Amino acid sequence: MDPKHPPLIEAYKKTLKTIESCKTEEQLAVAFVMAANFKEMYKQVGYPKVLSYSLDRALKRKKL
Repeated sequence: MDPKHPPLIEAYKKTLKTIESCKTEEQLAVAFVMAANFKEMYKQVGYPKVLSYSLDRALKRKKL
């Protein structure tokens, strides 16, 4: 991650922390929307795709 973009890093960490803290299906649904919003917002500035894949993996792990 690029230290020149702290808002991106902070938004990623917040989204990941939200996903990891989910305990119910309803919370996971909200986390899914949050991850989608993150991807949409930062797609415009060319964020690293690895962040997107990481969020997808975290969502998948929580779903199981």
